[in-house]
Amino acid sequence: MSHYTSNLPEIGGIPAELAERKTSGIRFKFLLGGLLLIALVAALMVQATASTAAYYLTVDEVRQRGEALVGERVRVSGTVVEGSEEWRAQEITLSFRIADESGAELPIVFAGPRPDNFQRAASAIVEGTLLPEGTFQAETLLLKCPSRYEEEPDEVFAKANPARQP
Repeated sequence: MSHYTSNLPEIGGIPAELAERKTSGIRFKFLLGGLLLIALVAALMVQATASTAAYYLTVDEVRQRGEALVGERVRVSGTVVEGSEEWRAQEITLSFRIADESGAELPIVFAGPRPDNFQRAASAIVEGTLLPEGTFQAETLLLKCPSRYEEEPDEVFAKANPARQP
């Protein structure tokens, strides 16, 4: 039986040279893994923040950009034009117009359930796409309605039914 002999001191039966090399490799792997994990978490935070950033266009901005916004996903904020509501129950489609301070109006089509308090809505934030004919196809509808008891408006959130999109 042969026996390994070395001039180096041994640590628990392992030559010191091998023990040092092994622990430094493990430290490096843990350090690299930790840095990768931190980078992944940071990238996910940046991506989540960018995708949920709340920037709203006004109706006038949508009108000015026109064809450049066709097919793009955008959010538009405006005041619901009184008397513009058209609810088609058979198609589960709500059509209305919103306007901004400049008086510019934008027709909105929302394929989904009609919010109960739509008639009381003071303003709306719609998220969706602008169609080539100038109508806005809303996928998300957020209504701000005045409350009887509070100064702050109530908010109502509705999602479109993707199966009912025209």
